[in-house]
Amino acid sequence: MAVSSDEVPQIPKPHRIRYQQELRELEERALGGIDLVLEQLERVTEALEHQDVELAEIVIADDDRIDGRYLEVHQGILSLLARQAPVAGDLRLVAALLHTIKHVERMGDQCVNIGKLIPLSGHEPPRRDEILEKLLQMGRFAHSEVIQCKAAFAARDVALAENLVSVDRDINRLNREIFQLAVNAGDDYEVREWSMHMTLVARAFERVGDNAVDIGEQVAFVVTGLFREFSDSSNR
Repeated sequence: MAVSSDEVPQIPKPHRIRYQQELRELEERALGGIDLVLEQLERVTEALEHQDVELAEIVIADDDRIDGRYLEVHQGILSLLARQAPVAGDLRLVAALLHTIKHVERMGDQCVNIGKLIPLSGHEPPRRDEILEKLLQMGRFAHSEVIQCKAAFAARDVALAENLVSVDRDINRLNREIFQLAVNAGDDYEVREWSMHMTLVARAFERVGDNAVDIGEQVAFVVTGLFREFSDSSNR
């Protein structure tokens, strides 16, 4: 009995198999960049807690790894676009990876910003425990957000991605509270100076959270084909 052409199984061409493999590898490299950010967040939060200037310097120096990952993934995606013609879902994924690796690089920069602020107050600054504890909470929330945005992207889980907004509200609230505490830090010059530095640290943690939400928005774009900002994501 003759078999119609519609019933003949379509065997992927070798170059398309390589293309799909390369696309998967680029996604793995991009999400691996998020793991590098998590390492940096852990280090810089520890450096902040213990006023560890040496550890802060390691965070600053290690940013080259994240920058290198950004360049690697960015160039890999441009090369893929030049050699292939991704369409539909693949094209959305390529576009989302370009945005995601940029957000990864920005989160790494924010860790560096915190690392640079830590030595400015010396080895024994006149710190305020209430401000420091809120900063450490921000660091933990930011770390949680970054883990969550990676998991959402890997699983294409839009609900998990949208839930990032809830965690981000906590970071935004702490950012405002720290600013108010810094404003009311008192008349001691050194205390006020340290407090002002800590408002910049808080802002950097807040920006890490914002970038995690931005990666979550890319998850929704990959799955639905429509880009939208998550509700409350712009309410700082």
